[in-house]
Amino acid sequence: MNIKELKNIIKNNGLTQADVAKHLGISLRTFNSKINKGIFGSDEMEKMIDLLHIKDPAKIFFGQ
Repeated sequence: MNIKELKNIIKNNGLTQADVAKHLGISLRTFNSKINKGIFGSDEMEKMIDLLHIKDPAKIFFGQ
């Protein structure tokens, strides 16, 4: 997972990690744990793709 790129996309969309966590229905602590481990469920990835308008999800979720 390309954590740095995901964080940049969140910021570029004018959102915080707390905003994304709320959209996913999880706590900020859980979101931070998942982003640091690079592990999100497919439903969470899909929600982030829609929320953050991610054009190339493979680059973010399966890249380095």
